[in-house]
Amino acid sequence: MSYEPPYTITPHIVQRVAEIVELVTRWAVPGDDAIAPQLQRNNRIRTIQASLAIENNTLSIEQVTAVLDGKPVIGLPREIQEVRNAFVAYEQLTQWQLHSSEDLLAAHGVLMAELVDDAGHYRRGGVGI
Repeated sequence: MSYEPPYTITPHIVQRVAEIVELVTRWAVPGDDAIAPQLQRNNRIRTIQASLAIENNTLSIEQVTAVLDGKPVIGLPREIQEVRNAFVAYEQLTQWQLHSSEDLLAAHGVLMAELVDDAGHYRRGGVGI
């Protein structure tokens, strides 16, 4: 007999879990400056990988780690750039204001750098679905 949980795991749930892990890591090892940064980096890597996987990025945690360590990775150039961009965005996250349209565009510019032509700007035309 297989167990079915009373909920469905959705991309939103995965993202929220990744955010919780990131927050817990910040407070998990108070006073140990040697351990906390490594835990934060590992959880940030997991968060980036999980977030990008929702958007169909196929890179594994090991590949994401290698990209961030500057090592060569076999993968689609777009997916590798998405990892780089996401890491930069996380580094700048505390500088952006939640309700600022300028910061929204700045975040979009970072996340979409070298992926789309008009990164960091609102669309100027319609988009077909």
